[in-house]
Amino acid sequence: VQRRNGWVDDAQMNAIAQLLTISVADLEGVATFYNRIYRQPVGRHVILLCDSIACFLMGAETLAEAFQRELGIQFGQTTQDGRFTLLPICCLGNCDKGPTLMIDEDTHGL
Repeated sequence: VQRRNGWVDDAQMNAIAQLLTISVADLEGVATFYNRIYRQPVGRHVILLCDSIACFLMGAETLAEAFQRELGIQFGQTTQDGRFTLLPICCLGNCDKGPTLMIDEDTHGL
């Protein structure tokens, strides 16, 4: 659903819960636990910046400031043209190459 629509709205959550024969509340719990399931519209490209302690120590804050300045948005926002959404993420498991970010499905580290 998300791959096709870019995010999962309430009507889709209801349909998925019914298909899986679980409650909407249980499905919502899963959807909100995983920060790669988007419950509101996002840009065509999602930029996830790792904010773990390892990446923070390797300069993630400076990288975040550069993205915010260049895109003109803060974390949790989407550019006016709908092209980019900037989000923090807990860890991308690439700590030896930090700071790490993911653009769509591609992981990048220094």
